[in-house]
Amino acid sequence: MDTQKIESVVEGILFASGEPVSLQRLSEALEAGAAETEAAVTALGDRYRFERRGMRIVEMDGLFQMVSSPEHADIIRKVLEERKPSPLSKAALEVLSIAAYHQPVTRADIERIRGVDSSNTVQLLCDKELIEEAGRLDVLGRPMQFRTTPVFLRAFGLRDLGDLPDLEELEGQMSLLLSRLRDASQDAPAVQDGPDAQDGDAAEAPESAEEAEVPPPEMPASREEAS
Repeated sequence: MDTQKIESVVEGILFASGEPVSLQRLSEALEAGAAETEAAVTALGDRYRFERRGMRIVEMDGLFQMVSSPEHADIIRKVLEERKPSPLSKAALEVLSIAAYHQPVTRADIERIRGVDSSNTVQLLCDKELIEEAGRLDVLGRPMQFRTTPVFLRAFGLRDLGDLPDLEELEGQMSLLLSRLRDASQDAPAVQDGPDAQDGDAAEAPESAEEAEVPPPEMPASREEAS
């Protein structure tokens, strides 16, 4: 199969799937080598960007997905009649940052770092598929561990966890960690914490409007979300 045909088939698969597809599955479908398939996916994605097309191909930890171009998010939302989503709260960003840098991590670990109950925020991020259960820790009580997901990688424009800012550079300052994570975000999902009477964040008045909520950039729509 020639290169042009491979790119054409890859385009069709990613468009029809609407979900991330692994390089292995693409290679098996094309009956081509992994290197040849990856080169075709990269070339297709480069052409989309060069021609400023309305679609992009993003890579997330070895998975590839076709999404809408981020710069068209506002117009696409108008067509789909979606309301502008709420931003990520400071509490959600803190928990997400801890999970990203310390995964797999238990809820007790998160609460020890934050100093407040975070059960509702952890559940919220699980519901939004930004973090997921990662098995139980083999200690007394067997607490559940959590890790970030491919949805997290896509939302923050990361190929893999290696693209995260170096934790040592942050010198243990959580506020700077949150700032660096927001700066890295190109397509962050908008998530708002629900009522969290036990979280401690709900009872604590924010010092400023910026601290109360952090509006991330718009998240590109996948083919499945647009259908």
